Amino acid sequence: MPFLSRRLRAALLATASAALVAATLPAPVPLGIGDPLFPHLGNPGYDVLAYDIGLDYPGSNSEPLEAVTTIDARTTGPLDRINLDFTRGTVHSVSVNGLRAGFAVEDEDLIVEPPGRLQAGVPLRITVRHTSDPGGERNDGGWVQTADGLAMANQADAGHRVFPGNDHPSDKAYFTFRITAPDDRTVVANGVRTGRTRHGDRTTWTYRTEHPMATELAQVSIGKSAVVLRTGPHRLPVRDVVPAADRKRLEPWLSKTPGQLEWMEKQVGRYPFENYGVLIVDTDTGFELETQTLSLFERRLFTDPGFPEWYVDSVMVHELAHQWFGDSVSPQSWSDLWLNEGHATWYESRYAEERGGRTLEARMRDAYTYSDSWRADGGPPARPDAPAPGKKISLFRPVVYDGSALVLYALRQEIGHSAFDRLERLWVRKHRDANAATADFIRLASQVAGRDLSTFFDGWLYAKTTPPMPGRPDWHGTAPAGGGKPA
Repeated sequence: MPFLSRRLRAALLATASAALVAATLPAPVPLGIGDPLFPHLGNPGYDVLAYDIGLDYPGSNSEPLEAVTTIDARTTGPLDRINLDFTRGTVHSVSVNGLRAGFAVEDEDLIVEPPGRLQAGVPLRITVRHTSDPGGERNDGGWVQTADGLAMANQADAGHRVFPGNDHPSDKAYFTFRITAPDDRTVVANGVRTGRTRHGDRTTWTYRTEHPMATELAQVSIGKSAVVLRTGPHRLPVRDVVPAADRKRLEPWLSKTPGQLEWMEKQVGRYPFENYGVLIVDTDTGFELETQTLSLFERRLFTDPGFPEWYVDSVMVHELAHQWFGDSVSPQSWSDLWLNEGHATWYESRYAEERGGRTLEARMRDAYTYSDSWRADGGPPARPDAPAPGKKISLFRPVVYDGSALVLYALRQEIGHSAFDRLERLWVRKHRDANAATADFIRLASQVAGRDLSTFFDGWLYAKTTPPMPGRPDWHGTAPAGGGKPA
């Protein structure tokens, strides 16, 4: 046998060992973290610290964008494979810590085989070269095609239709976006712009977030847009992004944002991020969305004369309130969605009342009337039924909006206005830039009230029927269709 150097023998041994491990590994399969509503969403074994997402927009929505996504993470346990959520794109190559890695695509997972087994607590840099396809079924999330470009709508489980990652709100991370587009397009993304470089007739725009963000809140807007700058409370930068042709027409609405920020700060405290603004796009999604620092709105909300002014104002405040409830304080699981939507609906309702809409009392009384039917149709607020197959948007039912705001109304009735206001401020301060679950809210509410509220919340959040409203013995519900109240 010829003489082999120590280095060569070690290399051959490592190669043989890796081949043996690969041979004994089971076939790659999609994984998840076991979310009750989206069991295959998210991935075990690592914690993402930061994303760097490079996108090259060709100027046409009919062509996929070339992309490079770099993920900095740390393992939380030993890993033979790294599962990433990703679909609707072609993967060209993957590297892990600078070494080329094998990969497979199964269902909506990109499954990466690093060169060797990874131990717990080690840093990871995963680089994926891929495409990002703005095609696909309309309104099923991910890229939204607009009249002059693209925007994102990633809630609840569609971030991985744009870029690979750990697509669950429990794994928040910092984001950097580097987007190249033709010079006739303006690009805006979450966070603060840190660069703008021209290359012939194309420009690369760079944005970074100053706070961690869930993947479902990522936003990139590419279009023939005007960026309108102004100042909010405490000299907060406010930037609105609108179709350039509608700049003057939309100004009366845009000018409302600083006042809405002031109003929300009076309710719950200082705005939690580096800037804020509204992104108005010419498209038909059927919803508005609280993408972090840059809330997404349909153009028709502001141009259709059929919407009363107080209603449009309240919708703007709904998405603004989410910056505290849902964005800064993100849900631990999707069953905690009531904390997001219940709070946003609560502040939307109060703002509407002050500006000529229905009173909070009347809206909550109506919600109480229908609450049992909503629970029968979609489950109780903190244990919602899974969305219908192929209809992920069906998760967003009345029970998570007015039905969950009703829980907050009942809580205020139970502990008093003063304690409720203290709880709200303490909640967003205690869990800023983090995740929190329903159990955390129950625990904090009990601390503020000075007594155990577990039984109260058990009925209001998990029961099939709605408990009696404290202080409102004359409020009655309507039995669900098909007979009496569900068992």
